[in-house]
Amino acid sequence: MVRNADNAVKAAFGQRVRDIRLKKGLSQEGLAEMCELDRSYIGGVERGERNVSLINIKKIADALGISPQEFFEPR
Repeated sequence: MVRNADNAVKAAFGQRVRDIRLKKGLSQEGLAEMCELDRSYIGGVERGERNVSLINIKKIADALGISPQEFFEPR
């Protein structure tokens, strides 16, 4: 059960990152460069494959020009 819940959280977070990135007109590569992270890492985040650290959540939020809190707010 925990594994499914963990996967759901990662998938929801990744979808939120993707939605915001696309709304801002950024490619995965562009966002990755702004975050100083690898493009494949951003792709893994968006697909819900990565358990993202707090540090990387902050890097991604800063690059997108939002607060980290916005990733977790209802749409």
